[in-house]
Amino acid sequence: MAQHTRVLPLEMLRYQGREGQWAWLLHRVTGIGVFLFLALHIFDIFLMVFGPEVFNELLFIYHQPWARIGHIFLFFGVLFHALNGIRVTILDFWPSMWRYQRQAVWVQVVVFLLLFVPSTIAIIISILT
Repeated sequence: MAQHTRVLPLEMLRYQGREGQWAWLLHRVTGIGVFLFLALHIFDIFLMVFGPEVFNELLFIYHQPWARIGHIFLFFGVLFHALNGIRVTILDFWPSMWRYQRQAVWVQVVVFLLLFVPSTIAIIISILT
């Protein structure tokens, strides 16, 4: 009879992998974040049912500085999730490439930073002006 070991929740959170595990974890977190933003966006569009006044009341919230900083987090989530999805798709189509998955994560990080940093600077400048 096979013995089953019980995995405690804290043991599941302990980092045991390398770049691939961090990419996997961030992919899940950013996916949830993008989903939650999409749900909020669908809800605020739904408010048009109650007339443009109600919709415009909520719309001013999105123009507040703290909400505009949220755009940086949204951009982070969408960009990371998309690039990681592309990386995983490439590796899935060419299984022999999985031996280079660690290097692929670092290429993804470089591409991410090349796109994220200048875009974030532009977002911050638009917030400050």
